[in-house]
Amino acid sequence: MNTITQEERRAIKQKTAKPMLWLGIVSIVMLFAGLTSAYVVSRGKQPETWFRFDMPSHFYISCIIIALSSITIWWAHASIKKGNVQNLKTGLLLTLALGVAFCWSQFMGYAQLINQGVFLVSKDVSGSYLYILSFMHIVHLSGGMVGLIIAIFKAFNNKYSAENWLGVDLVATYWHFMDILWIYLCLFLYYIH
Repeated sequence: MNTITQEERRAIKQKTAKPMLWLGIVSIVMLFAGLTSAYVVSRGKQPETWFRFDMPSHFYISCIIIALSSITIWWAHASIKKGNVQNLKTGLLLTLALGVAFCWSQFMGYAQLINQGVFLVSKDVSGSYLYILSFMHIVHLSGGMVGLIIAIFKAFNNKYSAENWLGVDLVATYWHFMDILWIYLCLFLYYIH
C-alpha cells in the first residue's frame, strides 16, 4: 500500500488548487452573465414594469471600499512573497475589515432603496434585479471572507512563509475577482438602468 508523503500531498494541492479556483470563478462569471443578460432582456420585454429610481449612493461608496480592499489584499499577498508575516497579518485583517464595511454599505444601500419605495418583491422588476444582483455578490463575497478568516487564522499560527503561501494566493485571486465583479455590476447598473 502506497502512502502519500506530506511533500507529495502539498505538491498535489498546489497543482489542483488554482485550476479548481478558476473553475469556480468561471461558474460565477456564468451566473452573473446570465443574471445581467436576464436584466437586459426583461427590461426590453417589460417596459411597463421597469421603473426608474436613483441608484443608492452607498453602492458607489461600496466601489471605493472594495477598491481599497483590493489594495490591502495585494499588499498582504506581496508581503508574504517576501516573507513578511507581520504585514501579511495586517493586510489580511484590513481586507476583512473592508469586506465587512462593504457588506454594511450594501445593506445601507438597501435601506436607501426601501426609502425610495423600491422593494425586492414588487411590480418593479428593475428593483428586484438590483436586489438579486447585489445580494448574490454579497453571498459570493462572504465566501471570500470565510477564506480570509481561514488565511488570517493560518497567518497567526505561522502556517505561511516566503516558500509556502498558496492559501494567500488563492484568497487574493478570489478577492480581486470579487472586486472586479462588483465594479462591473455597479457600472452595468449605472449605465443600463
